Amino acid sequence: MKKIKILFSLLIITTLTSCMATFNGAINNSTALSSANFTYAEVNVEGKAKATYIFGIGGLDRHSLVSEAKQDLMSKHNLKAGQSLANIITNYKTSYYLGLVSVVECTVSADIVEFNK
Repeated sequence: MKKIKILFSLLIITTLTSCMATFNGAINNSTALSSANFTYAEVNVEGKAKATYIFGIGGLDRHSLVSEAKQDLMSKHNLKAGQSLANIITNYKTSYYLGLVSVVECTVSADIVEFNK
């Protein structure tokens, strides 16, 4: 009986002190790149946004993690005339700490293409 209590206690401690993460994402193309009338100005530019939740509560003042990550990307890489984002990828990473706190991080990455005149 004592061994079962010790094993159960170790299992609970391991579960509560561990960190777990899940990942998911999507890719879409926002620009028609069907002909060879463009060049890549920059490749794999990215922007990030993060929200922390305790007991599932938090991040309420955020409009959208995707929107904030895109705004971060655009603030770092201003598009010039004739440029567009292409091959946009949206990734989410959710980390869980102690089973009570979760942190969701959104990363939006893209290529910047410049169309020939």
